[in-house]
Amino acid sequence: MSSPILKLIAQRIALGILLLLAISVLIFAGTQILPGDVAQAILGQSATPESLANLREQLGLNDPAYIRYFHWLGGVLTGDLGTAMSSGQDIATSIKGRLWNTLFLAFWAAVVAVPLAIILGLIAVRYRNGWVDKLISGLALASTSFPEFFIGYLLVYFFAVKWQIFPAISTVYDGMPFGERMQAIALPATALTLVVLAHMMRMTRAAILNVMQSAYVETAELKGLSAFAVIRRHAFPNAIAPIINVVMLNLAYLIVGVVVVEVIFVYPGMGQYLVDHVTKRDVPVVQAVGLIFAAVYISLNIIADIAAIVANPRLRHPK
Repeated sequence: MSSPILKLIAQRIALGILLLLAISVLIFAGTQILPGDVAQAILGQSATPESLANLREQLGLNDPAYIRYFHWLGGVLTGDLGTAMSSGQDIATSIKGRLWNTLFLAFWAAVVAVPLAIILGLIAVRYRNGWVDKLISGLALASTSFPEFFIGYLLVYFFAVKWQIFPAISTVYDGMPFGERMQAIALPATALTLVVLAHMMRMTRAAILNVMQSAYVETAELKGLSAFAVIRRHAFPNAIAPIINVVMLNLAYLIVGVVVVEVIFVYPGMGQYLVDHVTKRDVPVVQAVGLIFAAVYISLNIIADIAAIVANPRLRHPK
């Protein structure tokens, strides 16, 4: 790769690291300004002033905020995410299995959503302004209009309650057979697929239509190539950069935006773990999960930027 590409990639990575550092400050500050007393929430209303004072000292709550932030950040950089206040368990150990569950769910949703969105986008462009294009676009618009919880409850009602095809509660555990695990995640994966499918399809269609106005596409049409051959061989490869960006953004959403879906299906992932500990006001867990979500989102955006840079022929072959 040429030096301009390497320079741009290095800039994107450096910017991502700085952005993650800034987000860590916001996450820490946001959890510190929450109303209420952490020590009181842990010990309950019947706690004595002496026990509250001892717990605050033990948790380091009496230290200045900037000291607590650097202590927390130093632990994160060494792999120590802290200890959950509500259970006393190591957060990193508790998160491992749940992060794997979330990634497993997001992976299979992406396996279905990404190719289906691209195929539907190509079909919509091939029959643009026709009834097929209008039908696909209309269904996509309707899909994006429904929030995740509405789609989730519809799936539960029809496929779990009425037809009893899939379980309403997505229970998974270590050592679970692959077939049973796939059946357990069928409904939450379908809900996530429907949420991101429409957006990816619409952006794929828009990116290809934008390229279709180029002179080389008109030249290919004048050569007598079929409409689909023009789209597949000329328009789609040159529209791949914006499509990659859209796909990566939606993949990031599949991982960090699963909170509602996991709560609906009681799926033991990161989202459910976060909600459980928010209700307990378990600040270290909220900080750790929030930072992991931010790191995943930023990392996927960096990958999308790098892929777009590498896919840009003007950067690969500068004059």
